[in-house]
Amino acid sequence: MSPKKLEPNSSYGRYDTDGDGVVSDDELAISAQLQELEMLHEKNVAQRHMVWFALWGLLLYPSGVAACSFLGLNDAAALLSDMANMYFLATGGVVSVFFGSQVYEGRNK
Repeated sequence: MSPKKLEPNSSYGRYDTDGDGVVSDDELAISAQLQELEMLHEKNVAQRHMVWFALWGLLLYPSGVAACSFLGLNDAAALLSDMANMYFLATGGVVSVFFGSQVYEGRNK
């Protein structure tokens, strides 16, 4: 059986890495591995952004309480102060789980 040739401008043409007009099983396997690596990279970037956002929140939260007090919004400052315990606990948990998972993954490689 002869291999199927790709049509011009085929959407599968991107998998033809050697340019012979035929997409082999090896080329499909390599492209699947590359797609998996790209997905892992995107996941890691998203997690890293989430952790940076959480860290900035940990740094800026106290300044929000101070700004409310400075602007005379005492009720808002009191509410923010009351929520601070749970906020820092939850955000610290997100950050610590991220860094813990990075260490765990690094040990398994």
